[in-house]
Amino acid sequence: MTLTAAPPEARATHERTRPRKGWRYAATVAVFLLPSLVPLTLYTIVPMLGSLWTSLHEWDLITEMRWVGLGNYVELIGDPETHAAFLHTLYFIAGYLPLVYAGGLGLAMLLNRAPRSTGAGRSLLRGIYFLPVITSWVVVALMWKWLLNPASGIVNWTLGLFGVSGPGWWTDPDWAMPSIILASAWKDLGFVMIILLAGLQAIPREYQEAAMVDGATAWRRFRHITLPLLSPSTFFVVVISLINGFQVFDQVKIMTNGGPGGATQVVVSQIYDLTFRYGRAGAASALSWLLFAVVLIVTIIQIRGQRRWVTYG
Repeated sequence: MTLTAAPPEARATHERTRPRKGWRYAATVAVFLLPSLVPLTLYTIVPMLGSLWTSLHEWDLITEMRWVGLGNYVELIGDPETHAAFLHTLYFIAGYLPLVYAGGLGLAMLLNRAPRSTGAGRSLLRGIYFLPVITSWVVVALMWKWLLNPASGIVNWTLGLFGVSGPGWWTDPDWAMPSIILASAWKDLGFVMIILLAGLQAIPREYQEAAMVDGATAWRRFRHITLPLLSPSTFFVVVISLINGFQVFDQVKIMTNGGPGGATQVVVSQIYDLTFRYGRAGAASALSWLLFAVVLIVTIIQIRGQRRWVTYG
């Protein structure tokens, strides 16, 4: 069979009909994206640029701004209180992430193994476990503050029945952050459970059945089949949980307000205090951008590192 080139007239017609992806094409796409671009620009991009400009000034929210350049950044990088806030945030993440992942994975595996005949009951359990996720943080934090009350809380009362003297929880500097971690993990268990349950249900049952025929134990099947094939869902959960962990604020503000003795003062709490307690909006904006840089770097590292442990398909 002989191949012949298209005649010049056909090539010219094709060139004229092929869409030109220049500025006109981009403008056409932008018109269709306007319902999303307008709020994104007004409520995200513009405030971010305004925050960046503010970070280069000293400003108390009342008087005129005073240009200081990178002075706020230099001061914050050398400030021991900033170092402590980042360390407290990392402490929270180190306790929160393993707890919420292990708890969510356990619930997901229990629901995934439930008999199909109990579909209605399983759906009810999913709703119950997911209910804290959609509950206001104010409600959840106040509830846990009451449960962990050292004097009259149910947790210490229950421990007392077994002869155990409960700790001071959110009133004790050593137990304040674990109190916040416990409340945070409880609230987010349902979200992690739903994501991991979807990942578990996407794993073909034939893999498990073939491993069982070969004599693989439950642990080996979990380690060599379930975890590798669940790695995309795990990656998503880890990325989202880390980003949320760096931005922890509501539960800290309500349960401890950064105390006792600054033991739970995290980065976002420091940003809040710099702005509204000390009238240093410029320094608060600079700290916001430092936090953004840390989150961005951590996320990039995770995305680059996923090639080593995330298995797709």
